[in-house]
Amino acid sequence: MQMLDHPNIVALRHCFFSTTDKEEVYLNLVLEYVPETVNRIARNYSRINQRMPLIYVKLYTYQICRALAYIHNCIGICHRDIKPQNLLVNPHTHQLKLCDFGSAKMLVKGEPNVSYICSRYYRAPELIFGATEYTTAIDIWSTGCVMAELLLGQVLNM
Repeated sequence: MQMLDHPNIVALRHCFFSTTDKEEVYLNLVLEYVPETVNRIARNYSRINQRMPLIYVKLYTYQICRALAYIHNCIGICHRDIKPQNLLVNPHTHQLKLCDFGSAKMLVKGEPNVSYICSRYYRAPELIFGATEYTTAIDIWSTGCVMAELLLGQVLNM
């Protein structure tokens, strides 16, 4: 996370280790505060029987694509869990930040990966069919599912 420096990726402010009474060691990450998620914003529109304004759908989709272009092309990692809950938003500026890199991985051509990755409604077809060799295209599929959800006001693959 320390090498991720982009306006559409949540910033790592500090990290430290802590130890429990049982001598278990934990890594603690302190991330920048971003008050909302795309998931909560979308639910608020659904609650009042409205669709998210198209300008917000476009703005959020553009920012997701910027974040993915950076991690895919500049850093060389695949996020593998793109979903509305992992997209943080400042409701005043509408700046979006990608978070939760717990499933992220550098994909190496020819090296197998787990296929049971990514949240169910946002999972690419190759993952559903059990592929262990896939590309960063799985993040693009997930982004399309998120965009469709924002446009339709409900999960696409329900």
